[in-house]
Amino acid sequence: MYVPHAFRQDEVEKLVEFMRAHSFATLVSVLEGVPFASHIPLVVRWREGVVQLLGHVAKANPHWKAVGDGESLAIFTGPHAYISPSLYEKRESVPTWNYIAVHAYGVPRILTLADLRELLTEMLDAIIDTYDPAYRDQWNEQSDRFREGMLNGIVGFVMTVTRLEGKYKLSQNRSSADQRTVAHALLQSADPTIAGVGEAMKKALESWEPQ
Repeated sequence: MYVPHAFRQDEVEKLVEFMRAHSFATLVSVLEGVPFASHIPLVVRWREGVVQLLGHVAKANPHWKAVGDGESLAIFTGPHAYISPSLYEKRESVPTWNYIAVHAYGVPRILTLADLRELLTEMLDAIIDTYDPAYRDQWNEQSDRFREGMLNGIVGFVMTVTRLEGKYKLSQNRSSADQRTVAHALLQSADPTIAGVGEAMKKALESWEPQ
């Protein structure tokens, strides 16, 4: 990923926090010589300085056949917004786009059925806690037969992250006045995605002065 210095984010704790908050990711691998992508939720594990991604695909999805055959890329994306040059002090400016993205690289490995059984609770706990807390009681009531059937229909994997790239493109290359003006404009939007960029910019500014 092209990351100019002004937009680079290398703090692992912040990147992990972002990945967990935006855990529906795009996993890209090379299958039979061409890129192949799957859009899946990933569980982000961070222990003793090591970041791992846990996930699964349907057994019918051929993506698992590429797992372990070279490096894969998991792309985590967050809020994004068009930035009009009319918001800048300098009139001769160009339009751009502000956004946050994190790229995680590594070589995934297939989980054995025994591994998958062991990790199933951790994986599902994270997914249920994030997306569907009300489902927990129903899940706990499921029979072993149902769970085994589910496991037989998926292929699980774990990817130890060997490289993380964070890009927080939030107008850091503009003046503080421009940053505040842009953030204020985005925060007025009824679109939560656009307003989310404004919130991220507001947090990134050393001092926030409402317009």
